[in-house]
Amino acid sequence: MKIVACIKQVPGTTKVEIDEETGVLKRSGAEAKLNPYDLYTIEAAVRLAKEHGGDVTAITMGPPQANAALREALSMGADKSVLLSDKAFAGADVLATAYALSQSITQLGDFDVILCGKQTTDGDTAQVGAELAELLNIPHIANVSAILDIDDSHATVEADMGNHIYTARLTLPCLLTLEKGIYTPRLPSYKRMLLTKDDEIPVITLKGLADTDEAHFGLSGSPTQVERVFPPEASAEQQRISGTSDEIADEIYKLLLEQKLIGG
Repeated sequence: MKIVACIKQVPGTTKVEIDEETGVLKRSGAEAKLNPYDLYTIEAAVRLAKEHGGDVTAITMGPPQANAALREALSMGADKSVLLSDKAFAGADVLATAYALSQSITQLGDFDVILCGKQTTDGDTAQVGAELAELLNIPHIANVSAILDIDDSHATVEADMGNHIYTARLTLPCLLTLEKGIYTPRLPSYKRMLLTKDDEIPVITLKGLADTDEAHFGLSGSPTQVERVFPPEASAEQQRISGTSDEIADEIYKLLLEQKLIGG
């Protein structure tokens, strides 16, 4: 079984600079970590490979430092990692990201299952997985809370739809986006980290894709137009209110009225 685990490196701090002209996060040099939702992606992929035989390829799109996320995936049990990196991919929205991933996954050859985390903690769109599946023309389902069974031709899963659990049977190859908590992610193995520390991580650039038209990638290929993005102003201003419970409540009510947060 060929399993592809799509992961992403995200900011590891809330102190991230934003390019106000393009609305893009300045990722270069910023503290980063593996997207928390993708820990479940890697865990599910490694379990499936162990239970059904096969291998796991972790793939991410990002700057060269995204290698760290791929190294972590290897230390958690992934067999191979691939980095999709090129200046032409910078500033991609969800559609341009999904398109670049679809192009690169096609270059990797046949696959049976693509696994994605539910969403990322930087964009929080939860759209890339579904768009990737549509571009690859394969069945997909989101919010997967349990993988019940996978054989040579089908996958049976449960999806948490909020008010009820939906059971679905998909034809392989397929794509699943996983809910947080589907499994308990294992810790990275120090032994595997040593074994894989010298493993080469192939880099796919724009020239390595079937479509080399820069207009289809990055900012140029992103139909989402950001009107304005700016970091929120940090304020440490405090106001202490003392008195009896009734006096404090009255004072809070007056403040809310003054700031027009409630109506009189």
